[in-house]
Amino acid sequence: MVTVLDKAAGMDLPDGAQMSRKRPLIGLTRDELAAELCDFGIPEKAVRMRASQLWHWIYLRGVTSFGAMTNIAKDLRAEMEARYSLERPAISEEQISEDGTRKWLLKLDARSEREIAPQIECVFIPEENRGTLCISSQVGCTLACTFCHTGTQKLVRNLTPGEIVAQVMVARDRLDEWPQTGGDGERRITNVVLMGMGEPLYNFDNVKAALEIISDNEGISLSKRRITLSTAGVVPMIERCGAEIGVMLAISLHGARDDIRDQLVPLNKKYPIEDLMNACRNYPGLSNAKRITFEYVMLKGVNDSLDDAKKLVRLLKGIPAKINLIPFNPWPGAPYECSDWEQIEKFGDWVNRAGYASPIRTPRGRDIMAACGQLKSASERLSAGAAKQQAQG
Repeated sequence: MVTVLDKAAGMDLPDGAQMSRKRPLIGLTRDELAAELCDFGIPEKAVRMRASQLWHWIYLRGVTSFGAMTNIAKDLRAEMEARYSLERPAISEEQISEDGTRKWLLKLDARSEREIAPQIECVFIPEENRGTLCISSQVGCTLACTFCHTGTQKLVRNLTPGEIVAQVMVARDRLDEWPQTGGDGERRITNVVLMGMGEPLYNFDNVKAALEIISDNEGISLSKRRITLSTAGVVPMIERCGAEIGVMLAISLHGARDDIRDQLVPLNKKYPIEDLMNACRNYPGLSNAKRITFEYVMLKGVNDSLDDAKKLVRLLKGIPAKINLIPFNPWPGAPYECSDWEQIEKFGDWVNRAGYASPIRTPRGRDIMAACGQLKSASERLSAGAAKQQAQG
């Protein structure tokens, strides 16, 4: 049963309205936070201590107001409250699937009068011994992968580091995960995957900054081995991803031949499979303990034959890899059908016998359009004329 729980504060703001004109602190790196405190007037000898205090309260305790920061002087807290914001995005809608999956539609700040307040989706998938949060890196997407619902939405803009980190913080709020702030402190989000809206490697700098915050061991403290970045194959950025970010890598592959992948993932026309495989073989830190995950959506009559399975095995030879077989999740107007379950199992058995782990991903959250490839928001980029009309009321 699908349950729409609530519509949070902020829903009545007119499109284009700002949630807050205060300087947001969520998303600043440690160095940026220290620089901000210097500008604020904190004495240089106290900046490091104050930055550590704020970091602790924001990312370890999850507080939403400066008033809760009890080891900072009351008058200083009041001054910070007047200048800075700890707000998260407003939850426009929260849905809970019959299988326990939760999806949040989050309303972001409009960044100018020309922008309607955009919205993004993120999803929490609970399992017996883990919980995975799927987060977005862009509003919309440029890649137009033909099996993906997000691909039908044009790119609106990149997310800021704060907007990426805030998805984790909103989820922790809703799951009562923060210690000593009303929740029980139990870790429910054990893994984060950048498999939501957008192509993370087309927002590299902001994603990098956000993941540094999420993995910082004095805050949210999620190990980089529990963070997976999924790319459709932006070949020039893959080595940088391994060297500078150092998280686990997933490749949205879906085809073992260029002609099939050109159809499913148009980016393949720019970065064909041979170039992509070379980038994967050279991924920094690649080993049996740090395998690349290859995602392969099962599409009836398109990429699901045993010949496709054999080509996939040959393609990945020599790459420490796991292959996630994903039953296609339908969406309105989708041009594909999911492969028959029997065929998926035959495909998986062949890949498994060749020595690759090939789990079949159990579809989760289909009833609330929260499954892999189903995320989309109604956000659009305003034209100059529309923006002027909106500004004039």
